[in-house]
Amino acid sequence: MNLFDELQTSLQEAVEIKQGKARASRVTRHEVADVKAIRAQLEVSQAEFAQAMGTSIDTIRSWEAKRRNPTGLAAKVLATIQDNPAFFRELASH
Repeated sequence: MNLFDELQTSLQEAVEIKQGKARASRVTRHEVADVKAIRAQLEVSQAEFAQAMGTSIDTIRSWEAKRRNPTGLAAKVLATIQDNPAFFRELASH
């Protein structure tokens, strides 16, 4: 089977799942970090948090208001901070 055929088969599967004609073989769920709770636990301002994360205050506000969700590396860093708050201090020192 070539790449086009694999993609076509996969797309057809997705359509059948969406229509309720088939069940997904697996479902992956990722917990979205509660940025406001993490920041409150660290007792830092939005500006301090944004600087340490290398992003803007507006991005932090959007995450906290749940208008946007952190993705990629930011999501991984937030998960690490949530599991190990001391990591934030290390991150902020650089």
